[in-house]
Amino acid sequence: MKKTLLATAIAGAMIATGAQAATVYDQDGTKLDVYGRIAMGIAGGGPEYNDSEQKIDNGTDFVDVFSRLGLRMSHAVSSDTTAFGRVEWRFKGDERYTDSGFTEVRQSYIGLRNDNWGTIQGGNFDSFYNQAVSIPFDVYIDRGLEFAGHPIQSRGDSVGYITPNLSGFQVYLQGKHYSSRGELEPSEGTTVAAQGGAVYEINNLRLAAGFVDDVEEGGGNDEVLYGATVSYEFVPGFSGRLGYETQDENDVNGGGHDTWGLGLSYSSGPWAVNADIYDVDPEEGDSRTSWALGGYYNVTSNFQAFTELQQADQQSISVDIDGLDSSVETADGDDMYYLVGARYFF
Repeated sequence: MKKTLLATAIAGAMIATGAQAATVYDQDGTKLDVYGRIAMGIAGGGPEYNDSEQKIDNGTDFVDVFSRLGLRMSHAVSSDTTAFGRVEWRFKGDERYTDSGFTEVRQSYIGLRNDNWGTIQGGNFDSFYNQAVSIPFDVYIDRGLEFAGHPIQSRGDSVGYITPNLSGFQVYLQGKHYSSRGELEPSEGTTVAAQGGAVYEINNLRLAAGFVDDVEEGGGNDEVLYGATVSYEFVPGFSGRLGYETQDENDVNGGGHDTWGLGLSYSSGPWAVNADIYDVDPEEGDSRTSWALGGYYNVTSNFQAFTELQQADQQSISVDIDGLDSSVETADGDDMYYLVGARYFF
């Protein structure tokens, strides 16, 4: 997959992810990298009420922060064609999982990349829409992204294609297959959830737009999701981003929405800071303001400390307290989510 399509095009991206890898084999055009991270933290806060408007415990807890282990493989078929593969597992590091150490296969796909014809891949991988459109805002370790994330109509039974980089311009297409094979007749048959779009980068400016056919089978509301983002690096280490996402109303799996996002990133030496604010206007319910703030410090190239804050539900809700309806202000500070921790990369 072309690096330009996956790049966030904002300063501080590498310091926030702390990406590392160790090459364990590299000979005769065949390469194998091992990578991963162990991440631990203290989390607390977040919503005080669930979707049924019942009060829940949002106290402090010791948590695993998405630890993982992965393999990247590649083989040079010719001077301009490369075969590649990737598999990545997630594991829980904060609890004892003696019977199931790995809890999720996050990535598992293979593909071919040609300098002239582009890249095609199939399997279980992150949404191309997220990798192209949402990615400038997907800068937080945990919470903070209000646009569609990497699982949307992806992660398994998917095929995708990316054009080569044509003077900064790339187009991507992806389809996820939902099948009723093995189910009793009559069944719903086959459904393909398509997504696609384009990215254009020139100098310090990055533009992206795309769509996702958010079908019901994948947990969507059976309406098309549209989105666009623009990011710009004003000076080295300081960048901004603006995004918009919209989806129509439907009576399937929730309603539609209109969401605007504005964010900034700054990095200097081992430090990086992210700040974002969103205006979320659901077609069902009141609009809300969401914000997120993150700070990151690379102690070494392999060890990173971080702090993240998020306030997602700045609105009042009506709950039943002792048989009486009462308005509860959810932006009182008690529901601000916080995460403090560290990550070791290898």
